[in-house]
Amino acid sequence: MDDRRTVKVSKYVSKHLRHQPERIGLVLDPQGWVEIDDLLAAAAAHRFPISRAELDHVVAANDKQRFAVDGTRIRANQGHTVPVDLDLPEAEPPAYLYHGTVAAALDAIRTEGLRPMARHHVHLSPDRETATRVGARRGRPVVLAVDAGAMRAAGHVFRVSANGVWLADAVPPQFLRFS
Repeated sequence: MDDRRTVKVSKYVSKHLRHQPERIGLVLDPQGWVEIDDLLAAAAAHRFPISRAELDHVVAANDKQRFAVDGTRIRANQGHTVPVDLDLPEAEPPAYLYHGTVAAALDAIRTEGLRPMARHHVHLSPDRETATRVGARRGRPVVLAVDAGAMRAAGHVFRVSANGVWLADAVPPQFLRFS
């Protein structure tokens, strides 16, 4: 499968498993899972046929590991805007996590902290490099350090998705380090 097709399939699957399953007639279970056969049939019915081999390639080759497969089911690992409960256990974060953003967002972040916006959680990266890549999707990246250890000590809950993205309900401004 060529790189362009891989990206197209990944974006299509991500869109429908994270944001608009109903658009192609999918119904996610409460944890975000859907039968792989149902996904493939729905995509084909909506004029975007995906073979099982293509789907398997996208799941295995995606550098961000956006998807998880459990037997005959698939789901997005995080980033949903539709209601799902990923049923992730609480996790002890490292002392610092990182968040990639752009300069235009800094004034609001200084005042309000990091908020999930349309998503269920704030997404945090385990290292500066990953946060830089995330921030670069929207322009010139700015990386903020999150004092996760202090947040945890103050009672905030962290979870980590299957692909290593750290999730928090919000990050109040006092736990952010603007460098």
